[in-house]
Amino acid sequence: MSENMLKFVKIGQQTPPKREVGNRKEDFNEIYKEFINDKASEQSSRCSQCGVPFCQVHCPLSNNIPDWLKLTAEGRLKEAYELSQSTNNMPEVCGRICPQDRLCEGNCVIEQSGHGTVTIGSVEKYITDNAWEQGWVNPIKVKNEKSQSIGIIGAGPAGLAAAEQLRKSGYQITVYDRYDRAGGLMIYGIPNFKLEKFVVERRTKLLEEGGIKFVQNFEVGKDATLEQLRKKHDALLIATGVYKAREIDLPGKDLGNIFPAMEFLTASNKKGLGDKVELFDNGTLNAEGKNIVVIGGGDTAMDCVRTSIRQKAKSVKCLYRRDKENMPGSAREVANAEEEGVEFVWLSSPKEFIGTNKVEGLIVDKIKLGEPDDSGRRKPEIQNNSHFNIKADIVIKALGFDPENLPKLFGSEDLQVTKWGTLKTNFDTMETNLPGVFAAGDIIRGASLVVWAIKDGRDVAVSIKNFLETKELSKEKVA
Repeated sequence: MSENMLKFVKIGQQTPPKREVGNRKEDFNEIYKEFINDKASEQSSRCSQCGVPFCQVHCPLSNNIPDWLKLTAEGRLKEAYELSQSTNNMPEVCGRICPQDRLCEGNCVIEQSGHGTVTIGSVEKYITDNAWEQGWVNPIKVKNEKSQSIGIIGAGPAGLAAAEQLRKSGYQITVYDRYDRAGGLMIYGIPNFKLEKFVVERRTKLLEEGGIKFVQNFEVGKDATLEQLRKKHDALLIATGVYKAREIDLPGKDLGNIFPAMEFLTASNKKGLGDKVELFDNGTLNAEGKNIVVIGGGDTAMDCVRTSIRQKAKSVKCLYRRDKENMPGSAREVANAEEEGVEFVWLSSPKEFIGTNKVEGLIVDKIKLGEPDDSGRRKPEIQNNSHFNIKADIVIKALGFDPENLPKLFGSEDLQVTKWGTLKTNFDTMETNLPGVFAAGDIIRGASLVVWAIKDGRDVAVSIKNFLETKELSKEKVA
């Protein structure tokens, strides 16, 4: 055991300091200051190097967390980075946006013993950002080019992770995406104050330099059918994610100025990227000077309320039907939102949207929590005659996402889906019912975390490689 470790009994938990609330509300920059080398090493030295590393067990990617913490504590930062990136295609992204409080840090042994968790996410971000600064992050170098080609539909985390893994094996990779930039939700869904866009753009640029071809503004079903892409490539991966907003069926739902979360966030992110956004510029999707009400309790709802604060909204309220302890979003994000001035209206559920042409307010019911439902969570129950009014100039629906009807959208009615609308795949291989067509990420598991999408991308890359190798062997036998 290195003498650099086991210092949690002497050194307390410390995360990188946040920028002062008044300052961070004025811009969309990330809110956490950088760790300096000494602090990163010091916090890494708090790791107990326990026999069963629950941090690693609860990481979807099974990152070798204790090992790269030890290397960081010893000042061996290049080795720490190499180990970190060996299991994770985007450690600089996961270090910023993973809900560590629910995953690695929440299951840290010294956290459970009352000493405060090792700040794993901050160290992961530090060692990867340091690696970029030092020039240790380099494009893929392919030793043996293969003639077989793979088409990947969707440039989000699952598609990008799979593209990188398959390109390392020498395959010819083309990534198709409906948007004008690669990155999916990392570009247009997650705000800058959590994930600055240069972080995503430098990663996709690196993949491009490694020989991966990107085709933007490409819609499958419009620019080419799924069947046409199958004929063009030796294998296909569908990694579109899920973007269809869940609706809320209430009186007044058709009033103006009621928007799905992605429409609001995309407008803000495009504006931040320097694009001309007509609906933002004319004030429609701009929260400035307005009373904003966000419905929902997940991380997307937190993105919306914190974006509204930065757009200088007059007031920002978040309605959630359960209490704070039962909120699905990251506790860290809720705390940040509260610090920045968001008002949470716990145990509340909208009953009706009111207004003439545009929404002017909501009638809201008070909620009490009843007995646990099938999921184990206490069921929200409306309290009789408890309703009250809330003023609203814009209402944002952040109720989650469902899959689009891909068989219809892609012109491939024989592509099978589950009862939830996600693509049906072989559990072991992630292959759909169409031979050579695979799927990964949210389109098979439903709306989830970036880290799970990366895992799916890595796993499906193994299956696609096996499929193509078997296909090649069959050709050789015939020849």
